[in-house]
Amino acid sequence: MITYYGLEFSMHEKISLALNSTSYFATPYHSWERGLNEHTNGLVRQYLKKKVDFKGVTDDEIQAIETKLNNRPRKVLGYKTPHEVFFAGAHSGRSVAFHC
Repeated sequence: MITYYGLEFSMHEKISLALNSTSYFATPYHSWERGLNEHTNGLVRQYLKKKVDFKGVTDDEIQAIETKLNNRPRKVLGYKTPHEVFFAGAHSGRSVAFHC
């Protein structure tokens, strides 16, 4: 079976080599393989209901939702916020994703 992915995956081999890492892909239509992604989609849906036309959502609205979610305590993070965990790692010498 041949599976086609969007352009967002087109450079995964180069990225994997540059980061000395491995890329894994979920099987299409297997949402249970992407648990965190599906959970986050559910959190976003608290602000943008299922029938919302995203063309009408402003950048400011998206930024406000992002800020709320990044500052919302998560059980899985020991009730810390994603913002706290990300920036604590950035200052402690621990590795964090996409740190600039």
